[in-house]
Order: sequence, then structure tokens, then C-alpha cells
Amino acid sequence: MLELLWPWVLAIAPLPLIYRWLRKPAEVRMAALRAPLLANAAGESASAANHSLRKSLLLSALGIIWLSTLLALARPIWIGEPVALPTNGRDILLAVDISGSMEREDMQLGGKTVNRLIAVKAVVGDFVIERQGDRLGLILFGEKAYLQTPLTFDRQTMQTLLYEAQLGFAGNGTAIGDAIGLSVKRLQERPENHRVVILLTDGANNAGELDPLKAAELASRAKVKIYTIGIGAEVMKTRSIFGSRITNPSADLDEKTLSGIAEATGGQYFRARNPQELVAIYSELNRLEPIEQDAETIRPIAALYYWPLSLAFGLSLITGLFSAARRSHV
Repeated sequence: MLELLWPWVLAIAPLPLIYRWLRKPAEVRMAALRAPLLANAAGESASAANHSLRKSLLLSALGIIWLSTLLALARPIWIGEPVALPTNGRDILLAVDISGSMEREDMQLGGKTVNRLIAVKAVVGDFVIERQGDRLGLILFGEKAYLQTPLTFDRQTMQTLLYEAQLGFAGNGTAIGDAIGLSVKRLQERPENHRVVILLTDGANNAGELDPLKAAELASRAKVKIYTIGIGAEVMKTRSIFGSRITNPSADLDEKTLSGIAEATGGQYFRARNPQELVAIYSELNRLEPIEQDAETIRPIAALYYWPLSLAFGLSLITGLFSAARRSHV
């Protein structure tokens, strides 16, 4: 269905005619040129006819340019047929740690050693695409927590923004409590049984204003369920001038707090020591039972203003070129 957002713009369409009527051209008087009868009939009548034709074409072009410009200003849009949105699913916020510790390379992905964030992007990106029917949002946190993507059905854009996340953009600390607090704030307007947070980190809370367990209490009162995931290998061989030794790269991971957060909100804590375990965890999370929502529909809208605007521009260009060509031959 075609509609105009600003139809009142078309009310000024008669303006050039009104101006022309008010500003009538002055009568021009010229001395008559005496010429033989046949020359007058053959030459002057042909010239007058050509001039009249050019004038008519010019006025027609200017009229079309004027009306096309007004139509573009009126903002024509095409409203499509109603499209039903999914009627089941959950509101899921993914809170992903992008602190400096996620740079540690202790993950094996495709036969290569990669850092933790790369492994998370690969697994979580697939999870995002599979969650058809859910509203998904993305929170990134380090020393600060910020909303990267609000809740949306657009899983492709959500995946793209996740892939664009960079280490250290939010600082090198880990503000788990602030990430939970922001998640609760963004979900509190949604239906109670739909609110889910999946929080992934490789460390302990050492930044931010809000204690993680206090944040979990707030989440519990707001009926927000939090699933927590601790990522990082437990065994890693490192080499030094004294030889190789076995270290635990996840020594800073606060599993007790992550378990407490999940328990306080009715969620579950998972441990991912490698990408394979992370895939298994998200496969488990993917089996969350969808909950019925109120049916929603949208009508896609397409802007059409550029069509009349292109016509006006093209005719203006042709008219200008034609006038310049005539002047050059005079």
C-alpha cells in the first residue's frame, strides 16, 4: 500500500501557476518587419512554430521537475503486508567477558591454538543463529559493562556485532556484578518467565560498583535466570629458561561465585575447558523450553522518495544541457 508521510507538501503544487498569473509578462511592442508575402509565410511561421514547441516542452519538463520534487518531499513509502513475528521464545542477554585475560591462548580450534575470545566467538556465534524465535541481546564487559546490542530478532546483525568485539575495549578488569546489573535493567520490562542471561567469563570480579552476589539477589527478585559459564583450560604447558612446566591458566577463575550466581537465580553453572565443552554447554542451553508470547505482527516499510527525486534530477540535467547547447549555437 502506497502512503505519503507528509501529504500536505503537495498543497503548494499550484504555486508556479499562481505566481505566473500574478506576474503577467509586460506587453512587448516591436516594429513590424516588412517582407515579401511568401517569405513571411514560409520563414516566420516555421520559426514561430519551432519556438512554440520548444517553449511547450520546456514548460512540461519544468512542471514534471516541480511535481516530482514535491512528491519526493512528501516522503512516499510502500507498506507491505503484515508479517507475523515468532510467537514463542525467550529474551536472552548474552554477557561476554572481553577483558585482557581473554587474550590468553589456551584453546584449540581447528587444529590451531587461539585465544579464549576467538573460541567464544566461534561457538556463541553459532548459538546466536540457532536461537530462532528468541529476542537476543549482547552485553560486553571488562572494567565497565555496556550494551552492544539491544534485544532483537535480528540474529544476523547480533552475530556480526559479536564477531566485531575486541579485547580490552571495555578495560582490562572484570566487572561481573555490573554486567549482571545492566542485564537486569534491560530485562525488567520484559515478561517475567522470559528473562534469561548467559554470562561467560574467565576470571573473578575485580572491578565495577556492584558485588556479583548482590547483583544475583537483584536478578532473583526481578525473576531473571542466569546461566554462568567459566571458560579456560586447567592445564597448560609453558616453556622457560628453566625448562617446561605445567601451569593452571584458570587459577583466577572464581567458580564459587559463578556457582552462587547461578544457584541464586535458578540457573546453572557450566565449566568450559575447551571449545568442545563450550559447544556441549551451548547445545544444552539451546534446549531451553520456549514460552508462549503474545502474537506480534509488523508491516515492512520501504522508502520510495528517491524515485521521483531521481526523475527530477535527470530532467533538470537534460534541460540544462539542452539550454547550454542552444546557447552555444546562437
